[in-house]
This record gives sequence, C-alpha cells and structure tokens, in this order.
Amino acid sequence: MQITTKAIVLSSLKYGDTSLIVRAFTQSDGVKSYLLKGVLASKKAKIRPAYFLPLMQLEIVAHHKNKGTLESIRDVRVAIPYQTMHTDVVKNSVVLFLAEMLGNSIQEQEQDEGLFNYLEYALHWMDGHKLSPNFHILFLLNLTKYLGFYPDTSYQNSPFFDLLEGRFCKTPSLNPLIQSENLESFKRFLGTNFEALQAIQLTKPNRRELLKTIIQYFHLHVHGFREPKSLAVLNAVFT
Repeated sequence: MQITTKAIVLSSLKYGDTSLIVRAFTQSDGVKSYLLKGVLASKKAKIRPAYFLPLMQLEIVAHHKNKGTLESIRDVRVAIPYQTMHTDVVKNSVVLFLAEMLGNSIQEQEQDEGLFNYLEYALHWMDGHKLSPNFHILFLLNLTKYLGFYPDTSYQNSPFFDLLEGRFCKTPSLNPLIQSENLESFKRFLGTNFEALQAIQLTKPNRRELLKTIIQYFHLHVHGFREPKSLAVLNAVFT
C-alpha cells in the first residue's frame, strides 16, 4: 500500500556498501524500518543520505507491506527544515542522545498521533530557541506521558518518589527511590514547559544525577530498554 506520511528519523545504519536501513517514527503507522537501496551510490540520486540524519522531520511517500519486513521509500522531502539542530555542536549532541533514547523507548507499530505531535513540537522548539542545559531532562519527562508512565503528582510533599511505582510516598520501600536534593530537582520539572526552563537552575552534578535517575526510570518501565551509548558524550558536553 502506498502512503504519504510525516516521519521522524530515529536511526540510520549503513547496509552493504551503497544502502541504508532507516528506522523512523511515522505519523501514520508508528515505528517503521525502511531499506533504501543504492542511496549511498550516487551523489545525484533523488533520495539523499542527508535526509536521514537523526531526528530529521520528513514527509515520505512509502510503500508499506505491513508484514514485519523492511519497507521501501519512493520519495522524500524535508517537512520542517532545521536551522541549528545539526550545526550547533551542543544541540547535535543532544539530538544524538534523544534519538537513541527515542529509538530505545518507542516500540509501537501503530499510529500514535499524540506522541507524534509532541515530538514534532518539541524538536521544532529546540531548533528555534537557545538551548537550555535542562532541555533533554524535560523532554524525556514529558515523553513519559505518551509512553504511559508519567509520574503521579499526588502527594508531592512526601519525602520519597518510588521509581517503580511512579508515585510519591511517605515511607521508603525496597524499590529504587528519588530522595533528598535529587527529589527537589526532580519536582521542579513536573508540570513545567520549555518556556520556563531558563528559570530552573541546577548544578552540573545535580543535573547529571537527575538525568541518571530519569534513565533508570525509563529502564524500569520500558521493556528491553538499553542505556544510551551517547550518554557519556552528552555528559562531557555539559561538563
């Protein structure tokens, strides 16, 4: 079936000498993987490798067999051109990290309009604004709304947050917990938006510890989640 849909690139992998395997989150069908034969062979090809940089927002004309095999792309154009995402060194480091986190977290092979709209908005916002060193933390925390495990914000005055249960609690359990200074940092992101990020001031150790905790939260709630390899690079950039 031929379909025209928006798509956000999650990853691309060289296949053989001349081809790419691209994994993308599509507006129409969720996560899809495509084989682009010969795309690396000719500089004059209509479909160029540069279209498939991490988190590029595209409009594609694709052929979907929906049989669990690699699909094909017939045509592609950039849906939302980026101005800074892949040219700003710091933003590009965040892009690589977020692409890996999304690739590890989004597994649905079905339409999810709310999640797609969130990603489209957040990435466009990131491209058009000065990057806050806290952007990726709020991005990931908001992402949990669409993945089904956003923190229960009841009882926020409690001294602990249970990562496995996803809620605040008055007494410690045997589950992994957020507490003390890390808990205060965590609560500052709940219910906020990207426009308010500049008001959130964290020390570098606080930020690193909070990010480590949020990755642990994903690990507890996303089946088969793998810690991102790009985390070390991201931490180095913000150090």
